[in-house]
Amino acid sequence: MRSFKEIKAHYHFTEEDEARLVSLKDLMTDNTETVMEAFHSWLFENRETATFYSDEERKNRIFSLQRQWFLDLFAGSYKLGYYERLIRIGQKHVKSSVEAHFMNRAMNIIRNACIGIIEHSIDNTEERIKHIISVEKLLDINLDIITSSYIEEELRTYSPAYRVSSALITFSERFAKTMNLVLVLSLIGLTLGVIVLFVSDVYNFLRGDMGTGIITALGSLLVLWVMIELMNTEIDHLKGGKVRISVFIGVALVAFIRETLIATLKKEDITSIQYLIALILILGIVYWLINKTEEKIK
Repeated sequence: MRSFKEIKAHYHFTEEDEARLVSLKDLMTDNTETVMEAFHSWLFENRETATFYSDEERKNRIFSLQRQWFLDLFAGSYKLGYYERLIRIGQKHVKSSVEAHFMNRAMNIIRNACIGIIEHSIDNTEERIKHIISVEKLLDINLDIITSSYIEEELRTYSPAYRVSSALITFSERFAKTMNLVLVLSLIGLTLGVIVLFVSDVYNFLRGDMGTGIITALGSLLVLWVMIELMNTEIDHLKGGKVRISVFIGVALVAFIRETLIATLKKEDITSIQYLIALILILGIVYWLINKTEEKIK
């Protein structure tokens, strides 16, 4: 299945759409029962779907989940957790032997009810159209993800080869998440180490070794800045963003800058310092080129 970020991009689901949906939250909350009544009326009119709700306890539980799903449409949280909930909805429907046809029809009823509410509540024609388009985008995304999870769950149920492949993918995803956790913890540990190094350099500066103290403290501060950038990059990656290669080039660049500063203070061989300066120049050019490319891709 495609990633949530890719799906939203294909539907051109923007932050403006999110803001418009959130602005409808109070209106849709007030009209939740109206939408649910339209939906449930159809469920009980249809013999196949009505049979599924013959048990009172099951009916109350599912109706409660359906209301929550509807309210979540306007909650403003459209991140990974929302995506995973939609996948589980499709999986539950397959396990309960609910045909995808009924999901499509249900979404059609919800769509029509929402459009009717918006048409009666927003007078400005341009704003009304924009709000309707945003609602339709999200409902289409919901249907897309739920239907895709239908297909995957059915393949997993009836195809042994797909079950093996799916198990391997699931294991790989969990392993990757574990490694991401290890990476984050490692970055936290290294950042704390750099902080200790910076404090040590400041202490040396306060003891009277001003020349060396200022330069080494500045170098440590640069490394700390890069570690913070690495942390932000990893956090962005965990949220579904792209990994910025320029940050890793920046780590090497800052490390060589710090090494050059220290080597200059220690009055090391001029040839070694020239090599370090040449490396900094090369890394600087590489960093600039990669950063420029990443800016274009955004």
